[in-house]
Amino acid sequence: MQVGVLTVPLGGQPLEEALAYLDDLGVDMVEIGCGGDPGDDHLPMAQYLDDEAAQADLKALLDEYDIGISALATHNNPLHPDEERADAADQQLRDAIQLADQLDANTITCFSGLPAGGPNDEVPNWVTAPWPNEHLEALEYQWEEVAIPYWQDLATHADDYGVDVAIEMHPNFLVYNPPSLLKLRAATNERIGANLDPANIVWQGIDIPEAIRYLGAEDAIHHIHAKDLRTYEVNKRVTGVLDTKPYTEEVDRSWLFRSIGYGHDLDFWKEVVSTLRMVGYEGTLSVEHEDSLTSSREGLEKAIGTMHEALFETEPGEAYWVDSNV
Repeated sequence: MQVGVLTVPLGGQPLEEALAYLDDLGVDMVEIGCGGDPGDDHLPMAQYLDDEAAQADLKALLDEYDIGISALATHNNPLHPDEERADAADQQLRDAIQLADQLDANTITCFSGLPAGGPNDEVPNWVTAPWPNEHLEALEYQWEEVAIPYWQDLATHADDYGVDVAIEMHPNFLVYNPPSLLKLRAATNERIGANLDPANIVWQGIDIPEAIRYLGAEDAIHHIHAKDLRTYEVNKRVTGVLDTKPYTEEVDRSWLFRSIGYGHDLDFWKEVVSTLRMVGYEGTLSVEHEDSLTSSREGLEKAIGTMHEALFETEPGEAYWVDSNV
């Protein structure tokens, strides 16, 4: 496995400076935003798509620092009821898939999107309970009428280019937990898989090693985000986990995104790494900084340091003791 970084927090500086900085920290891979919520500071689509000279320059720069690309990131909502917004998001996804193929990155990270609750609604609707009954009817509409037809077509597009689509399970999107991820995968093809971000699902009560085993049994983990989360019981006991307060109201929230090591201890991340190896994942753990209690650089540096401690540097050795007479 490799230590990676989603470069968005470093978007205020040129890519070469960001790569030099990350190289000094021992980073092996980068995940680069090319549109949508991550922005495109380091990889403007219009500049790189179908431009062999620009792509060659980028590859040479990456080679100079011995850093590879784990994925291209474009997080948006291609299922939005606003047709203009949905079309723009769809085009970003399709372009990102083509660019990933051209750069030999072969993976993009994204969201599933979230439709409205019915054909005449104007706002996306995240259904979290089966009653009143119209909510289940809305959920069926979202899956059968919107999400599955869209993603079947998008998955075929991804397969045409040999690119994996790693969907980040996230609240306020149709795919927000492992079962919904596998539901979409079963309805499409094996190009659809998970960008497993522990911080986005652990607050739901999901056990991360169990989730890794569950998804790994279907070979459905395409990418990993290394991001942590801490639950604050003093607030959770009153609010619960569905907390709509702004992330910057840290003292009052039930949970906060934290840098690696500030939500769970090193033993947790060693177990995550070990379980990933058990299910055959040998890709990148891409550090994503979203900790409002520290600066981007300090958060990245401490997270990278923790990941270096947790990751194995070598391949498994021979289990020589199995046949030992000792």
